[in-house]
Amino acid sequence: MDFESKVISREVSQLLWEMEKTVGTAESCTGGRIAEALISVPGASKYFKGGVVCYVDEIKERLLGVDAQVLEEQTAVCEEVARQLVKGACKVLNTDYAISATGFAGPTGGTKDIPIGTIWLACGSPEKQLTLKVEEDHGRDINLAIATNKAMQMFLEFLKEEPLDKAES
Repeated sequence: MDFESKVISREVSQLLWEMEKTVGTAESCTGGRIAEALISVPGASKYFKGGVVCYVDEIKERLLGVDAQVLEEQTAVCEEVARQLVKGACKVLNTDYAISATGFAGPTGGTKDIPIGTIWLACGSPEKQLTLKVEEDHGRDINLAIATNKAMQMFLEFLKEEPLDKAES
């Protein structure tokens, strides 16, 4: 894990500790790398409950409740699936928040419409999710590293906005 990722993981850890909130993951193409980033900080068991590596559509659908029609019509590599993975992970893992990733890391698997390097990321709660589409192909290992880092950055930004939302309600 690079230095920037460690700094982000530490910041995420601190915020989750302070907020007394929990997080889980639902990862397809990243295969557990986001979970690995979350647990890289000692004491992660206070806020990280677990993760589901949902590499195939069957697991996305059966375990995490992703809509079969969405998978069929839009494929697993779309924004809506990334959102549903967050909601499903929060439910299955009983967490406040979740981070998800679904995409084509390469070197195979892409299509004309959804090329290799396309990865949809999402994070948030059952009620509110942020999403991000990564679209560049730098080779499998770099694609996965970029997706993991961007997912953690996005979740950090989400958490930084959360306390303000809670204070206003």
